[in-house]
Amino acid sequence: MRKEFLPFSPPSIDKQEIDEVVEALKSGWITTGPRTKLFEQEFSAFVGAPAAMALSSCTAALHTALVLAEIGPGDEVITTPMTFAATVAVIEHVGATPVLVDVEPDTLNIDPRLVAAAITERTRAVIPVHYGGHPCDLDPLLELCRQHDLWLIEDAAHSLPALYRDRMIGADAGYARNLVAFSFYATKNLTTAEGGMLVGPEVLMERAQVVSLHGMDKDAWKRNTAEGSWRYDIVMPGFKYNMTDLQAAMGLVQLKKLNTFDEKRRQVVARYNEAFGKLDGCRVPVERSDCRSAWHLYPLSLMIDEIPMSRDAFIQQLREDGIGTSVHFIPVHSFTYYREKYGHRDGDFPVAWDHFLRTVSLPLHPGLTSDDQDRVIAAVQSALGRS
Repeated sequence: MRKEFLPFSPPSIDKQEIDEVVEALKSGWITTGPRTKLFEQEFSAFVGAPAAMALSSCTAALHTALVLAEIGPGDEVITTPMTFAATVAVIEHVGATPVLVDVEPDTLNIDPRLVAAAITERTRAVIPVHYGGHPCDLDPLLELCRQHDLWLIEDAAHSLPALYRDRMIGADAGYARNLVAFSFYATKNLTTAEGGMLVGPEVLMERAQVVSLHGMDKDAWKRNTAEGSWRYDIVMPGFKYNMTDLQAAMGLVQLKKLNTFDEKRRQVVARYNEAFGKLDGCRVPVERSDCRSAWHLYPLSLMIDEIPMSRDAFIQQLREDGIGTSVHFIPVHSFTYYREKYGHRDGDFPVAWDHFLRTVSLPLHPGLTSDDQDRVIAAVQSALGRS
């Protein structure tokens, strides 16, 4: 009889997070307040950023970054099709045009050479996505942005706590137009259930607070404490993107656990690599020598022409064995909206499209026990026709 279904990526939450949320509830301050401010401070210190702004999602962080950059109609933003749709949707939200370029075949991150070729007089920003937790090749992207006076807005939804050439993703790169957006969604390496963080220069994070809370010049914490004042001003038509203290309470606990979570993920990856590295019919994900991946994902690439099944049949076989999987990602250019608006076709970005057709994300999270890993390994070997 099949064992209990093994989910792809459940959140790693225990009594510590629950207790901290209960304390937040008891405090009488549950929206943006002292815990949110503390989370921002501790997070920025952890990654080495000048300042941070806690928000309701990574999508909100990316949108806020584009608003801070004053990007709008007539502008172009270069990004990758190998991402969740939100990365491209925020470009549409500000009225700009997303310009997609293909990815590098090993990391599946945006190819800096193709970025360089796509820059026009209308280009205002580049949004690279650190796919699966592996850092993009940032130095050439930073150089391109400096040369052309562009914004570099990193989608770091997967990449906490990743390192690029000994610098943590989110750390100060010495470029005033560099912003980095993180996700704390339920499946992420650090979760607040929903939530995100935008990091960058302090002056921009001060403006981000206004953008993210209705364009108000004071947040609730400044208005409703004993030292605060009820009076405020609206200086722009902002958004409702603030994080709550309930979310931040979880985040504060998760941040303290993050290094332990990271080490457990790396142990699972090492086990998978050992099992699958020499297995015919598949290829394991890479980690470049000058990077340290956050290993948010473990995308196993199937050699479809060498095995007697399709990617979807492989997924179904694992499901029948009680193993949850996912696919990252359906390339953005293949969705109806982008096909109809921009005339994209499936094969327009061949590296991204080929990856989509052959890749499966296997279970990877800190709670994955040795027995769980054995089940995943056995299921993959069985599906590939090997024992």
